[in-house]
Amino acid sequence: MERPQPRAGDLSWRLSSHPITLLFFLGFRICKLTQPPPLQPDIQKLITDLDINIASLLFYILGSLFTQNFILVFIVTILLLAADFYYLKNIAGRRLVGLRWWNEVNTASGDSHWVFESQDRSGSAESGAPSQNATDKRFFWLALYAQPAWWVVLAIVSVVRLLNPIWLSLIVIALILTITNTLAFSRCDKFSQASSLASSAMYSGGMAKSLAGGLFSRLFRG
Repeated sequence: MERPQPRAGDLSWRLSSHPITLLFFLGFRICKLTQPPPLQPDIQKLITDLDINIASLLFYILGSLFTQNFILVFIVTILLLAADFYYLKNIAGRRLVGLRWWNEVNTASGDSHWVFESQDRSGSAESGAPSQNATDKRFFWLALYAQPAWWVVLAIVSVVRLLNPIWLSLIVIALILTITNTLAFSRCDKFSQASSLASSAMYSGGMAKSLAGGLFSRLFRG
C-alpha cells in the first residue's frame, strides 16, 4: 500500500521524532517562554499627559479667537499652566522617565538650590531596576521641548496680528513656566547620566583593582 505523500509544511514523523529535533524544538519553546515580553507604553497615561500638556495652549488659542474677555482667558490659562507645571514636575517626569526636581531654600542663609532625583532604569536583574520604555521617553522629551516652542510661535503671531499687548503678558508667564521645567529636567537628565557613568566607572575600577590584587597575590604566593 502506497504511503500518502506529506503536504507542504507538514513534518515527517520520523524526522520530528528524532531526539535531536525534539531537543531543539524543546529548547526553542523554553527560550520563547522565558523571554521577557517587550515593554508596551501605557497609551491611557500618554493620552492623559498629552491632554494636560496642551490644555492651556488650546484654551488660549480658542479664547483669543472667539472671545475678547481677557480676564477669563487669563485666569483659566494660568490655572491650566499651573496644573501642567505641577503634573509634569512631580508626576509625569517621575512616571515616564524616572526624573524629578525641586527647589530648596536654606533658611539660614536664604540661598536656594535645585535638587535633582533620578531613578535607575537600567533594567538590570541584580539591582531590580525597571526598564525604560523608549516610547514613553520620546513622548516626554518631545512634549517637554515642544510646549515652549509653541508658546514662542503664539507670541510671534500675537505681535504680527497687533493684539493688545496685555495678551503678551500671559504668553510671557507661560514661557517662564515651560522653560523652567525644560531646563530643570534637562539638567536633571545630565546629572543622572553623569552619576550613572561615575557609578559604572567606580564599579569597573573596583573590579580591576580586585583582579589586580588577586593576580599579584597569586604571583607572590606562587
